[in-house]
Parts: sequence; structure tokens; C-alpha cells
Amino acid sequence: MNSPMDATANDVLGKLFSLDGTGDLLAQPFVRNALLAAALLGLVAGVLAPLIVARGMGFAVHGTSELAFTGGAAALLLGVSVSVGAVAGSVLAGLVFGLLGLRQRERDSVIGVVLAFGLGLGVLLLALYPGRASNKFGLLTGSIVSVDSTNLQVLVVVTILVLATMAVIYRPLLFASTDPEVAVARGVPVRLLSPLFAVLIALVTALAVPIVGAILVLSVTIIPGAAAARVTASPVVATVLAVVIAEVALVGGTVLSLAPGLPISGYVATIAFLGYLVCRIIGRVRGQVRTG
Repeated sequence: MNSPMDATANDVLGKLFSLDGTGDLLAQPFVRNALLAAALLGLVAGVLAPLIVARGMGFAVHGTSELAFTGGAAALLLGVSVSVGAVAGSVLAGLVFGLLGLRQRERDSVIGVVLAFGLGLGVLLLALYPGRASNKFGLLTGSIVSVDSTNLQVLVVVTILVLATMAVIYRPLLFASTDPEVAVARGVPVRLLSPLFAVLIALVTALAVPIVGAILVLSVTIIPGAAAARVTASPVVATVLAVVIAEVALVGGTVLSLAPGLPISGYVATIAFLGYLVCRIIGRVRGQVRTG
């Protein structure tokens, strides 16, 4: 006989992983917009993630997400598009991190200062916002309802811009990421690439905030790159694998969240983390085989 605790646990699990009505929801225009936005975000986040990991910029991404949150909160208060506010806040953060934190020993302190300021200001702006609590909550945890046609158009433009820029700077950026001292000696414009890459991260982070929320932006900008690094040293293979993990996490998380009506951030983070665990296990097994 099941205990009340077992019954409660079964009810929670049933709600979390329910797929009832998912097919009907997939036919809704706002759901299709959300899936397309998730696919675009997975593409650009997967492309940037291995380089973010290689350059040790995980903390910078976290700081950028806080400024995107602040910009989104300001946009809510002013009654303008959250995406525009998030982009403005995150690009500002990217420029600050790129220009003031070029030296490794300075980077963490600069990011910590800006992060603390941005988070405090964002909380204050949300407290002043008189609108629905769901809008405030969505900034922190994400919401597929927030992905309207305007946000989707912005995401398409930014995706094209990021991918086009990466196509131009990928080789020198990869060189500067793996061996910055030699890159400087060879004439690679490292001081230009650092703030430029920070701005690209800022754009992607800003667009991730309305979808997965400011709290769990790292789940799509860091985890795929960290997972890929566990199984391959090839930059191309790592990029492809990171894109696949990001796409599965974002699109799969969106689909799984539909029937329960819960924020997608938890689903996205869980799928991405499982992908990381799988890659870590594969990497360890391959290492044991090589040394065995």
C-alpha cells in the first residue's frame, strides 16, 4: 500500500513529466514561436559555448546575465520591450567586462562589482514595477509566453549578426583563446577581439533571459561547451557537439514544459546537465581505455 508521501511524490512526478495535451499546444502560434526561438538560441549559444569555456569566461556570462536582468526589469518599468532592455543591459556589461577586465587578475573583481550592482538595481526596479507578478517571475526563470513576434524578429537578426561575426573572427579568436601570448606576438588584435567577443556573449545572453531566465542562462551558454570539452579536443567537433546539446536542452525543455505549464528553465538545465554527465562518463571511459 502506498504511503501518502509516495502518492504525493508520484503526483509531483506525474505533473512534471506529463505530456497530456502537448500535441494540441504545439499547434498554438506562441508555442511555435517559442520553439523557433529555442532553436535559434541553441544554435548561437552552442557556437559560442566552447570558446566561452576555453577563455574562462563563465563568471563573465553570469555577470552579463545579471545586467540583462537589470535591463529587462528597467524595460518592464518603462513599458518597453523586455528584449530591448535586456540587450541594452547586457551589451553595456559586455563592453565593461571587455574593456576594463582585459587582464586576467582584474577580470573577476570587475565582474563581481558590476554583478552586485546590477543585481541590486534589478531587484529594486522589479519592486517598483506595478504590473503582474508573472512578468517579474519570468525574468528570473523564463517564460515561453514572453516570446512574441517582435522578440522573435530581434532573435533572428541577432542570430545572423552573431554567426556572421563569428565566421569572420573565429580563427584569430580561437588562436587568442588557446595561446594569447603567441597570438599577440603574431599580430592578432587580442585587445579588439576581447571586447568584441564579450559583446557577442552579451547579445546571446540577453536573448536567453526571456526564454530561460536570468538565473539559469549558464545552462545554455556554459554547460554545452563544458560537456563538449570532456570528449574532444577538436574545436570543430566541440562546436558541433555543443550546438547539439544546446538544441536538445532548449527544444526538449520547451516541449516538456508545455503540458505542466511550468517554467522551461528547470527542464533546460536538467537536460543540459544530463548531457554533461554523459559526456563526462564517455570522456572518463575513453581515458581509461587509452591508459589500459
